[in-house]
Amino acid sequence: MSTGTPVTTLPVVDPSKTRPERPRTLAAAAKKSLASRTGSAIAVVIALLWTLPTFGLFLSSFRPEQSIKTTGWWTFFRNPEVTLDNYQEVLFGSSSNGQLAGFFVNSLMIVIPSVILPVTLATLAAYAFSWMTFRGRDWLFIVVFALQIVPLQMALIPLLRIFSSDAFDPVLEYVPYMSLWLAHTAFALPLAIFLLHNFISEVPGELIEAARVDGAGHVTIFRRIMLPLLVPAIASIVIFQFIWVWNDLLVGLIFAGGTDDVAPITVRLAELAGSRGNEWQRLTAGAFVSFVLPLVVFLSLQRYFVRGLLAGSVKG
Repeated sequence: MSTGTPVTTLPVVDPSKTRPERPRTLAAAAKKSLASRTGSAIAVVIALLWTLPTFGLFLSSFRPEQSIKTTGWWTFFRNPEVTLDNYQEVLFGSSSNGQLAGFFVNSLMIVIPSVILPVTLATLAAYAFSWMTFRGRDWLFIVVFALQIVPLQMALIPLLRIFSSDAFDPVLEYVPYMSLWLAHTAFALPLAIFLLHNFISEVPGELIEAARVDGAGHVTIFRRIMLPLLVPAIASIVIFQFIWVWNDLLVGLIFAGGTDDVAPITVRLAELAGSRGNEWQRLTAGAFVSFVLPLVVFLSLQRYFVRGLLAGSVKG
């Protein structure tokens, strides 16, 4: 007969059922809060506030001169008045009113080669820095990386002296946009090479080695393997470069030679704001014309934008 103290069996309690599961990392907590209804509502409010000035600019560009000078754009809904005279004057009016159509074409002639040249050169250079071995490669990449911190203004005077020399005059006579193309390409290359190098460095080495075993050279590897993988990164560089060149005023003002035949649209908008700052109806129409194309480029490439920005930032 047992005389010991009876043993009481306690129920087993699952700790996960007594307290809510906590996120294991700060990133998980942030992701959980952003994915909530409150986070989504805040994002919608921020988006609306961010686009409200653009919407007001759009409405103002279609309002008559008297209305835009006497009332705010929000009064459009009480008394809707729409006119196309603002765009007619800005795009095809006299030289004092606008003539932005010609400057719009100038900006296209400047921005397209100024995007193609640095993206092409940066893609080739990034591949060379990542997968080709040559003397001084690391030191040369350090120089390219360090060039990102050099202020653009420091290179304006040396470049202007080169482009103004007698040896460069015959080139500018036949290709008047050449100085702008070269300047924008030089300023864009360091950052473009750095970003693309980070992306290419994330490509598994086994993939490159397998291609080399099959007899593929650098040209084949670059064309058939790297280029399809580089589409997100290239799209991001294209967006950055296009918007920067299109909105640039400093480089266009200095290297355009002071002539309307080469000057971009930003130079003409600056002249309108400086000499006719009270002509709000023309300025709103001109401003909307100037940013429509960059907006279209961004929206058409936005699905690659985030992936390109995260290139090389996360492993695994």
